[in-house]
Amino acid sequence: MAAILVVAVVLAAGVGIASRIETALSFGTGDWAAVRFTVWQSFLSSMFSVVLAIPVARALARRQFFGRGLLVTLLGAPFILPVIVAVLGLLSVFGRNGWLNIVLASAGLPTLSIYGLQGVVLAHVFFNLPLATRLLLQGWQTIPAERFRLAAQLHLTPWAFFRVIEWPLIRQILPGVAALIFVICLTSFAVALTLGGGPKATTLELAIYQAFRFDFDLGRAALLSLAQLALAGGAALVALGVIPTISVGGGLDRPQQRWDGVSRVQRRSDMVVITIASGFLLLPLFAIVLRGLIGIPQLPQTVWTAAGASLCVAGMSILVLGFLAVPMAGWIASKPTGSVEAIGLLGLSASPLMIGTGWFILINPVMNPASLALPVTALVNALMALPFCLRILVPRLRDTLRDYGRLSATLGVQGWPLWRWVILPRLAPQIGFAAGLTGALSAGDLGVITLFADADRATLPLQMYRLMGAYRMEAAAGAALLLLIMALGIFWVCDWIGRRYAAS
Repeated sequence: MAAILVVAVVLAAGVGIASRIETALSFGTGDWAAVRFTVWQSFLSSMFSVVLAIPVARALARRQFFGRGLLVTLLGAPFILPVIVAVLGLLSVFGRNGWLNIVLASAGLPTLSIYGLQGVVLAHVFFNLPLATRLLLQGWQTIPAERFRLAAQLHLTPWAFFRVIEWPLIRQILPGVAALIFVICLTSFAVALTLGGGPKATTLELAIYQAFRFDFDLGRAALLSLAQLALAGGAALVALGVIPTISVGGGLDRPQQRWDGVSRVQRRSDMVVITIASGFLLLPLFAIVLRGLIGIPQLPQTVWTAAGASLCVAGMSILVLGFLAVPMAGWIASKPTGSVEAIGLLGLSASPLMIGTGWFILINPVMNPASLALPVTALVNALMALPFCLRILVPRLRDTLRDYGRLSATLGVQGWPLWRWVILPRLAPQIGFAAGLTGALSAGDLGVITLFADADRATLPLQMYRLMGAYRMEAAAGAALLLLIMALGIFWVCDWIGRRYAAS
């Protein structure tokens, strides 16, 4: 039933879009330019993210230092960081009046512009460089310790060590990571809305929003949504096909000990790479906190009202996800293969604006779509988080069924007692983590709400975007800090509840 509901939501959006597509409509010059820019910025973003991630992951894999664990943990922060918050942090560092341009101007050098293609790519690298680094780092940690010992005994040169041991692993992981990041950047909306938007920097998602919000041309918005579905869905299928199973050969599960990279040049180069990467990722966060503390007292009442709406959306998304992800994970884990998990990928292949556009078309003739702004936003956000949450839940659920399934069947434990006494206590940490991830992503999402919201119904990310559009940057910074605290707080609370339930 949960899987049927997921399919029904996406298909209903497709029906709504199809009902407004007119045969007389065709792609214009601007629409083709949006397609080219969408593909080009996604290609550049994925390429820079994975290329830059290689030296960062390599340095982290072979260096042990104080705070390394905390730094690796912080690499996951941009994934749950609200996009609009991160954009404001990047503007504080790289914007026209940002810290970098102040330093360049004082040195008599030309300043940089963050708007346009370079800004969109920079923001996407900020979000996806940590993801690529974490995936590569996990791959490095799967290399058996015996290979490092053998390389040391053979006195392999640094180039030979990289070519024989590290490059085969990178070559295996890199295409899948690049494809995943490419798909994520294809459906990015908030970054293009804030840092793009010009005739030469408009993505398909942004073109849908402009046709919908500025022109209220539902036919053109439907046509663009169909093109976005075809582009993102095709890329998602390709990504699914090129992501390999990581296998570098067996070992004896000994702890890794590295003898490579011991020269002074290699040690210093690794620390320089780690320092630059840490500064690139942490300076925008520091800027958000610094400016937000100043802007908190300037927050208008509308921001606090929007914060309450965002909490409601996050709570509804968590509830919807619970009804969808947990039963679907049980269904998938009980199957010999994971092919049915492809249903969960519908939320990734269909962009939020495409689903939102379809549902707006369906609701508009019946009632005021703005009255359903928060429930529809919560539903779409839950669908967007579903693929990631299934990846969190299914492996642990499979292990539980493998370890306790036969014993439970022998004792006649099935149905709700099986879930209550066997599955949920062991799945609680993963459920809490998935719920926290969903709540954080939903609270910070700036997507569907831009189509449905009116003056009286706005979430905190939308209200923050409105403050930025009104050039009330200090108040926007205060809203950004509030949103950052909310997102991290939701994630921490849900994760803590899951871990505590498992411990009890």
